[in-house]
Amino acid sequence: MSLHVHLVPSLSGVDVGATVSVEGAEAHHAVAVRRVAVGESVVLTDGEGRRAQGEVTETGKARLTIVVGSVEGIPRPAPGLVVVQALPKGDRGELAVEMLTEIGVARIVPWAASRSIAVWRGDRATKGLAKWRSTAREAAKQARRVWFPEVSALASTAEVTALLAAAPLALVLHEEATDPLPTEVPDGVVLVVGPEGGLAPEELAVFADAGARTVRLGSEVLRTSTAGVAAVAALLSRTDRWG
Repeated sequence: MSLHVHLVPSLSGVDVGATVSVEGAEAHHAVAVRRVAVGESVVLTDGEGRRAQGEVTETGKARLTIVVGSVEGIPRPAPGLVVVQALPKGDRGELAVEMLTEIGVARIVPWAASRSIAVWRGDRATKGLAKWRSTAREAAKQARRVWFPEVSALASTAEVTALLAAAPLALVLHEEATDPLPTEVPDGVVLVVGPEGGLAPEELAVFADAGARTVRLGSEVLRTSTAGVAAVAALLSRTDRWG
């Protein structure tokens, strides 16, 4: 059985024999929910490539103390993939973030597409982004990731266009496209997933002008919350990460 993973602010400079404390909500969840006890082994990560394993020596209501037995740095997985996810309705946004995190994307960019049913403004934007980031954090721990994905602030179409223009390979999922997904997957691929209502013609036009290619997965039309996951899985299957 895999050991529980707990997130700490930093493991920089931590060596074997060091004592590391997990505090606050993270520690409360470990002790009160997962029932982590003294003598158990756990894994710590800072989400930035460092991982430590150690033994729990002390527990409290909001505190967990671990003596480090091993520590290592893990290279960032390559190629890294960026997914621009149009805002879905309801809780499908969190579902998309959860699955994209579990499958290994490097960055998720929420996008306010013109046909997105969900709208993030004011407090709703702040709460929505916080929820996406919390979902990504918990999914990364569940997936035993050492590099946690970045969840960017809500992007406009102009910002997405700039992101596509700077990418080594920019792809846009579209049901009417004729090209399949590419077989070569460079680091930094940017993949755009449209909303339930589909991409607007003007969005497709500006993305094409930025150098993006429209591609399709097959004859089936997937939901916006699952299309990105399917596409990323297909792309990763062409790389050494899944080779």
